Amino acid sequence: MAYDPDFGEWVREHFTALGEIEIKRMFGGAAVYAHGLIFALLDDGTVWLKVDEINAPLLKAAGSHQFTYPTKGGEMMSMAYWSLPEAALDDPKEAVDWARQSIDAALRKAAAKKPRKPKVKP
Repeated sequence: MAYDPDFGEWVREHFTALGEIEIKRMFGGAAVYAHGLIFALLDDGTVWLKVDEINAPLLKAAGSHQFTYPTKGGEMMSMAYWSLPEAALDDPKEAVDWARQSIDAALRKAAAKKPRKPKVKP
């Protein structure tokens, strides 16, 4: 993964209508947060939006492609992130609509997690 701070600023401007977002470097790329949850990754000039079973088919229909990477053993692994549709690159309103769907996916995933048990101190 590779992160360019200028690209991060473009993303911040493109997603202005979302309100406050936070971009943090991660594994050479960056994670984009809203409401304390990661809803996108930035890597090599691509915005990768978090997906679930609801928004993944919509992104696929819009021409997006899934985030994949090769393992050390040569296998291709995929992640639950799909590229921002090309049409949204020139249309901040459309980009924000897609981003909101990804934020919703992140919220659904967080809500489905079982709460952690508090650590008991001896």
